[in-house]
Amino acid sequence: MPDIGRIGIWAGDLDSYPMAAVREAVAVIEDGGYGTLWFPETTGREAMAQAGILLSATRRIVVAAGTADIYARDAVTTAAAQRTLDEAFPGRFLLGLWESHPSLAEDVRGHDFGVPVATMRRYLEAMDAAPFGPPRLSGVPRRLLVALDTEMVKLAGELAWGANPLGMPVEHTKNARAVLGPGALLAVTQLVILDQGRSNSADLARSYAAALLPNRSALLHDLGFEEVDSLDERLVNALIVRGSADDIAHRVEEHIEAGADHVSLYVLTATPGTPPTRQWHELAGHLLA
Repeated sequence: MPDIGRIGIWAGDLDSYPMAAVREAVAVIEDGGYGTLWFPETTGREAMAQAGILLSATRRIVVAAGTADIYARDAVTTAAAQRTLDEAFPGRFLLGLWESHPSLAEDVRGHDFGVPVATMRRYLEAMDAAPFGPPRLSGVPRRLLVALDTEMVKLAGELAWGANPLGMPVEHTKNARAVLGPGALLAVTQLVILDQGRSNSADLARSYAAALLPNRSALLHDLGFEEVDSLDERLVNALIVRGSADDIAHRVEEHIEAGADHVSLYVLTATPGTPPTRQWHELAGHLLA
């Protein structure tokens, strides 16, 4: 099992920081004691190059390319990049693969978007068969799948270390663990707003919850959230925990009790272009002490 720690940080806005601020931000996260730094890939920096920069800027923390897009690189290139980073930074790189969106795959990258589970299966099998000139390290490469629906979670348990559901309620964590079984890694990402009095963050939480819905509406309905499009308070609170560090710690424990091995925290603020270093510090002092 990868040693990624119990708590990590999902740096979802990393591409909005200039590179000097990126290096400062990752140092804060590592010095805070978090086990893993996660970052996404959409239309910003290339994931494998960024992972190399982050690994070079840190000493011990695991760096996870959380949503490496399978349409951004062919399987041979991804396998070679992963093995290169594994060789250079043993035990510190984790690859999270994502099936992308039709608009990103087709409109941005110029590919035909395939059936997600079947396309991901072929991609993983091609990665495993890819040639690599330098000596291979022993062991299976560390990779997770960004998995929300049941079939992708099953594939994650079959051909990867496990799954990384992003932005789902605790009920989904329980179901994902049941599908994966006891041996696979389940690393979930929880969106959080540190707002002690819960007085200034309702609109922010609702806006981020709305952004999550396009890929999750049917799944949320199956979990018992009716009238998903209305974004009622129960649903918003299930998707995004806002409040004190105690409130956030309680949600982390709920995910752990539901079967998660690791919880990464995506700290939301009204200024996403500025690293939330104060919040990272406060949460580290509370959750990692």
